[in-house]
Amino acid sequence: LERPQFVTKGVRFERDEGRVIVTEHGGFTLYNVYFPNGRQREDGPDPERIAFKLEFYDLLLEQVEEERGEGKHLIVAGDWNTAHTEIDLARPRENEGQTGFLPIEREALQRWVDAGWVDTFRHFHPASAYAGVEPRKRPYTWWTYRAGARDRNVGWRIDYHFVNRELLPRVRGAEIWSEVLGSDHAPVVVDVVS
Repeated sequence: LERPQFVTKGVRFERDEGRVIVTEHGGFTLYNVYFPNGRQREDGPDPERIAFKLEFYDLLLEQVEEERGEGKHLIVAGDWNTAHTEIDLARPRENEGQTGFLPIEREALQRWVDAGWVDTFRHFHPASAYAGVEPRKRPYTWWTYRAGARDRNVGWRIDYHFVNRELLPRVRGAEIWSEVLGSDHAPVVVDVVS
């Protein structure tokens, strides 16, 4: 990837939490985002953080849709803090009431898909390819540090590269490098022709 032509830090609605870096690369704009975590408390998900997370999803979608309407190609990458579908985590039933897999969080992510944004990994690795595959043999991007979850591959896929549908013909592949250690997340990569 060549050096960016422009770099912008932050967006107007992120509450000074340092969640977004936007770089422009000529042929596309890259949003590198750490989406808000809903924060799980002992008595359940934190309502204030869930509200912020959902608002953040919707306001960012509104912003990138404006740029898309101007003809820009965009990649929105990062830790989205939500597993989109049941196949995206090893234990969906056990996590139904947990932040990161709440129906309202998944619906917020689905609004991106419905608006024409493509999960590049899922595009190249369809869910149907994992039907019948034991959960511990599926690809994930995050594992808790507790109970040897990574060694047992009891994880969640919560890191994504979404592209606007119009950019998709220039995307050649998407992968998860789960063998790369050093964090509770694995690197997620996308190959885009400039």
